Amino acid sequence: MLILHDARCAEYGSAMRPEQPARVLRTVAHLRPAHPEWTWREPAAPAGDDVLLLAHTAAHVRRLGQARDFDSDTPYFAGIGDHARRAVAAAVEAAAHALRERTPVFALMRPPGHHATAGQAMGFCYLNQIAIAAVAARGRLGAERVAVWDFDAHHGNGTEAILHGREGVFFASVHQHPGYPGTGTQDLGPRTRNWPVAPRTPRAEHMAALRASLDAVQAFAPDLILVSAGFDAYARDPITAMTLETEDFATLGTWLRATGRPAAALLEGGYSPDLPLLVDAFLSAWNKAA
Repeated sequence: MLILHDARCAEYGSAMRPEQPARVLRTVAHLRPAHPEWTWREPAAPAGDDVLLLAHTAAHVRRLGQARDFDSDTPYFAGIGDHARRAVAAAVEAAAHALRERTPVFALMRPPGHHATAGQAMGFCYLNQIAIAAVAARGRLGAERVAVWDFDAHHGNGTEAILHGREGVFFASVHQHPGYPGTGTQDLGPRTRNWPVAPRTPRAEHMAALRASLDAVQAFAPDLILVSAGFDAYARDPITAMTLETEDFATLGTWLRATGRPAAALLEGGYSPDLPLLVDAFLSAWNKAA
């Protein structure tokens, strides 16, 4: 297991917000001693404009440097553009590693990214690193078919909007509805699939939706699976109303391993103090016998 992590990703934010530095600080503090055999590496230099423009507008790239809030959930922080660029660099590096080495890789970074659209930061997300990584994998890394599997509790609206209709890309999202951001209620076509799950849906039904979504990913026969790994579908997450338990995230890791396909996962949501245990369960099961 390779963990891509830059400690600077915890240098912005506030403990008053759900998306806070403690998310990664606690996770790193748990994973390092729990898995001394795993490899840790700091990603390369922050992604340049040429990489960001694979998925974002030039106006949005310029907007990242303007010292004013994007919305109430997505405030401006000093240096936020550089933090987001480092998260993008980690995502692209993760995709490249998965294709080259065919071994599990996890980008343990913040900010998350799957709500950011081509021209708008929103929902704690400033740049959409998984969408950028998907486009880069096809255009620069040699993959012909790339799938994004998003099991975060919130719909990956930005990823969907950026990737929908692009050649050789499949998007699947399983998410709470009703819930933020209110999108993802239906499929947009055969390569843009959504599984909305009602609040407090029984675990077995939620897991069945997740199984169906990964089966659809598999049916696409991707050269690379990119995972928006959000852990806010956990039963005790403070900002959602879902029912999954720790062992369910382990099951997701087991399923991902069983696909036999190159895969890279990126941290998205997950706001419970138990986040380190959830990440560990997913990564350990995915990495088993790798």
